[in-house]
Amino acid sequence: MDIATVLGYALGFGLILWSMTHGGGLAALKLFVHPPAAAVVCGGSFAAILIHFPIGDVKNVMKVILKNFINKLPNPDEQIEQIVEYANLARKEGLLALEGKVKDVDDRFFAKGLQLVIDGFSANTVRDILELDAEVEKQRHNVGKQMLQQLGTFAPAFGMVETLIGLVQMLSNLSDPSKIGAGMAGALVGTFYGAFVANMIMLPMAGKLEIRAKEESRMRELMIEGIVAIQSGEKPALIREKLAGFLAPAERAKLEA
Repeated sequence: MDIATVLGYALGFGLILWSMTHGGGLAALKLFVHPPAAAVVCGGSFAAILIHFPIGDVKNVMKVILKNFINKLPNPDEQIEQIVEYANLARKEGLLALEGKVKDVDDRFFAKGLQLVIDGFSANTVRDILELDAEVEKQRHNVGKQMLQQLGTFAPAFGMVETLIGLVQMLSNLSDPSKIGAGMAGALVGTFYGAFVANMIMLPMAGKLEIRAKEESRMRELMIEGIVAIQSGEKPALIREKLAGFLAPAERAKLEA
């Protein structure tokens, strides 16, 4: 569970809720309850996504959202130590000795790389296969980020559409001036919904997903270099020094310690 994401949403929702109830208490929340506006903003944005993206990509939108809260990537320095451990084992007992370790590997990508090494593929072949897998994975995450960005773009637009609908309805019936204020407030709720969905939910998610994708890409590169080094029979100390280049200075100092 990503604590920063949870704290961010808790803080953001809390501040907005406080602002909505400030001066009027919980009873003021009913001013912001407008089912037609919610239907137009949320339903309209999702309809636009269905038009914009293939249905296969849209089906995975929940997985994309969950990726903001769950980060399954291993720790980089721990991953380097695991690679060095496997390199030691391979030098002492041969590459086939790694077969007993594959079942203990949680990361699917790293497990596949080890299996390719065990099966006797050349270093270049292992690199080509893993780099292709990493590129496809990167493109898939990019589609997920684009979906969230588009939702963040569509939501304010549909919020404005709902506001225009409300204004048209209000202006078409000016015979009762006492209803103008309520009609205007109802019309503006759509704009509020659109801005809230875009700036509090969708666009922050898209930004976090982009960061996740970069972290994952860096980890995949680290794994590829480590697996190819194991297959090539490089010295474990050299492998550790080479892979330390993927770490930030603070992480590198921790690894050396």
